[in-house]
Amino acid sequence: MYMIVLGYSFTTRWLALSRPERNHLRETHLAPLVAKYADRVRTRFFDAEAFQTRFTDFALLETEDLTAYYHLVEELRDTPLIHQGYLEFKDVVLGIEDGYQHFERALTEHAA
Repeated sequence: MYMIVLGYSFTTRWLALSRPERNHLRETHLAPLVAKYADRVRTRFFDAEAFQTRFTDFALLETEDLTAYYHLVEELRDTPLIHQGYLEFKDVVLGIEDGYQHFERALTEHAA
């Protein structure tokens, strides 16, 4: 299992939009992508601007399929959220759940 922390910031262009306009963009562009990949990528969203300054928000994505995660991000990049400058990716952290255990099993299997 892979866990990805995708840090991003909403820009002043985003903040200049009315809340109904922001909600429309979320519902039109973000929600359909999350739904499209929901069977392969579990996605949760968090606000962070009150707690640190590297990014304003982050998504926590859980998957066994890194290709599905990658495709989700590529499709997101094709939306107005990115290409119209409302959202900028700031940081990506990827981890493998219990990676050391997988490594040790691989060592044992390779030695056999």
